[in-house]
Amino acid sequence: MTSPGAIPWTELDTVFFDAGNTFLSMDFDRVAAAAADLGFGFSGSELERAEAAARPAISAALAEGRSTEGGAAFGLYLEEMLRYLPSSRRDGVELASATSSLADRLFSPGRNDLLWNRRLPGRREALERIRALGYRMAVVSNSDGTMRRTVSRLGLAHLFDGLIDSTVVGFEKPDPRIFEVALETIGARPERTVHVGDLHAADVVGARAAGVHAVLLDPWADWPDVDCPRVADLTELAALLPGPAATG
Repeated sequence: MTSPGAIPWTELDTVFFDAGNTFLSMDFDRVAAAAADLGFGFSGSELERAEAAARPAISAALAEGRSTEGGAAFGLYLEEMLRYLPSSRRDGVELASATSSLADRLFSPGRNDLLWNRRLPGRREALERIRALGYRMAVVSNSDGTMRRTVSRLGLAHLFDGLIDSTVVGFEKPDPRIFEVALETIGARPERTVHVGDLHAADVVGARAAGVHAVLLDPWADWPDVDCPRVADLTELAALLPGPAATG
């Protein structure tokens, strides 16, 4: 974790969470199996590592005003992930063509939940710990309207006071209005709220624009030069939170 003094930890009473790559992820094994038919030879765990390494490049694309949702965004996401695989895992494969074919196989409009359905290890326990400390909690996610169904299916919905899906509310991160909807929904104040997510251009920039503090998830130290605190996972975040009773 970097720059711990940048956030007033003892003054917080609310935590917002991105969903994808924060407490749930895509089914990387399913992607690897589909990609094997196209000539790739990587495992789900190798793709998971490549996805994390690709996040700064994906964030840079978002900073140019691109959406995180829809078929074009999914294709960009896949291509950057595959680009960050070891070269030996993609030798002889034409990346753009293979990405297009893979996206056609995996992308289902309005059904993100078919692919983004894997609960990340240890995240439930971390969420339960943060909840037990007494924080208000909400999910603030760019999604296609299926986030609530996914969170419920994973058995996590009861931990949150609000589930804010960009398609449902009509605003997509980094638009600060999605955070403002979340603040209003659960009655939180921005200066006492911290948001944690995996993409700087969406999560950090968007939260700060709404006056909310922000922490970036960086499990393998792929973001060495960012202007915000970083944590490896929600367990590390939970260890930083003293409990809202300390706000005074």
